[in-house]
This record gives sequence, structure tokens and C-alpha cells, in this order.
Amino acid sequence: MAIIEGSNDVHCDATPGWFTEAISTSAATGVVPVKGCPISYRTWGRPGAPGIVLVHGGAAHARWWDHVAPLLAAGGRHHVVAVDLSGHGDSGWREVYSLDTWADEALSASTEAGVTEPPVLVGHSMGGFVGIAAAARHADRLAGAIIVDAPVRRPDPESEEARHGSMFRRPKVYDDLDTAVTHFHLVPPQPAPAGYIVAHVASHSLRRTEAGWSWKFDPRIFVEREEPEAHNLGNLLSQIGCRVAVLHGGLSQIVDADVTDYMSERLGRTAPFVEIPQAHHHLILDQPLAFVTAVRALLADWEHSVPYRLPSRA
Repeated sequence: MAIIEGSNDVHCDATPGWFTEAISTSAATGVVPVKGCPISYRTWGRPGAPGIVLVHGGAAHARWWDHVAPLLAAGGRHHVVAVDLSGHGDSGWREVYSLDTWADEALSASTEAGVTEPPVLVGHSMGGFVGIAAAARHADRLAGAIIVDAPVRRPDPESEEARHGSMFRRPKVYDDLDTAVTHFHLVPPQPAPAGYIVAHVASHSLRRTEAGWSWKFDPRIFVEREEPEAHNLGNLLSQIGCRVAVLHGGLSQIVDADVTDYMSERLGRTAPFVEIPQAHHHLILDQPLAFVTAVRALLADWEHSVPYRLPSRA
């Protein structure tokens, strides 16, 4: 996730053509009600093509994928949907949040957007936990899940920040958008990605209210979580019944060898683990082209191979 209340100079480097072309690619938008809450989504690509559902991290939103989704959809390869989970972006807010509900939202957005066959869910950070829950609970509705730098060992890093600090509980309101954007920063912290990427994501992370410019997330997503014992992420990993792969940054601050060893053990050593060189936790921002290449390679393999039958595990 990314956000707030710190000082982080947002300046633009020279913007490459691929990025300008990607964010200029037209995206259709829609809203689907899920359990009484409006869920917003964006979609690119050819209807009828194999589906991909992109799920953002905590306090982030669908527009984190603006520069990535068109590359995955290019050439009619895929029909790509990026969802705003409840409590995020342009979607509605709930009294209580859960991984199961967020998984339902991602799958419902995919269906509403016109994806006709089970899609592959790609989830970053907290979105990776949503992907784990979806793959464990709804394997028959997925062609696979790609878990991106989501550490199954301890609570997600955004929740740790929320418990130990006040930045997420009382996000500030700013008089103007330009001032607000200068306070955007990444959590957990890392070297700043290219300024043109940060500027794009930051400018779409705020909404205008009567009081001023405010961040597009509900602070309660980190404290009003309904996660019973059955949602132990290690247990959910062992219950996944569809294809799964794990991507992580080679310089990630939160996914280390202990994490990947544990996740591999819980997955029964059936899932590929792909390390993206020179990538930190927010690898879709600091190494987007390497990320797209890794996802394309996994999808190409899955489209031309027979799934390994997952053994039954307790």
C-alpha cells in the first residue's frame, strides 16, 4: 500500500513512451453491488479473452494498475479487470471488512465486467491475502492465483503500521490537491520509484470533500477486520485448490527466505516462486516491466501445460 502523512517529494523523471501510452489506454468502468456495497472496477482488453483480475494492496486502489493492466491486455491477450475493494478507491465503505468479502468483490467485479471463464487473480500485498482466500474458498471459480509480495508469516505490513501509529487512523485533509500529493509516500518505506509513476498513482489517491482533499480509503480497514481462526493464512495456503504462483521482490523488506520457505511448505512445494531482481515490496511501481514479464511468462506456461494435481493436505 502507499500513503500518507509523510513528506516525500514527488517529482517527475523523464516519462518513457511505454508509460504514457499505457496510462492513455482507454479503460471501461463499472460498478457492481456486493452484499449491499457498491464496488467499482476498471477493465481493459478484449471481451472473451482469458480473464485477469488485479487486486491492490491495503489503502491502495485500482488505479495502481493503470500502467500495468494495458500491457497485460495488449494484443488481445487478456481481458483485465482491476477492482477497488470496499473501503478503497471509488468503492463504498462497510462497517466490517473481511478477506472473504473482498474475495467475493473481486470475483463479482470480474463477472460483471464480462469475464466469461474463470480468471487468474493477481493480488499485491494485502491483495495477495485476498487472492489466497479466494483460491482456498473459490478454487472452482479461478484459473489460478498469483500472490505478489504478500508475506504469510505475520499480519500484513499495512496493519502493523495502523496498530503502531496514527497515520492511518486520522488521515489528514488538505486544502488543495498539489499539497496533498506531496504527502504521499509508500508503506512500508522503500526507495522512491520513478517520479512519473508515483505522481500518477498519488494524484488518483485523493478525493475532494467539503472539508478539502482527503485520501481514498477507510481507516477502519486495518482495525475493523472480521477474521476468525479459520482465516489463518497458513491454513488457507494449504487449502488452495487451483494453480498458484508467488512473485516477490529481490529487495523486499517483508518477504525474506523464512517467508518463502514457510509459504512453500504450506503450499506443498507445488507452486513456482519467482524473485524479481532489484524490486522492493511495491514492485508494480519500481519494476513494472519486469513484473509484467514475470506474469506473462507464468500465464503462458499455464495456458500450455497440464495442472499438477494438488495433493490433499491437512
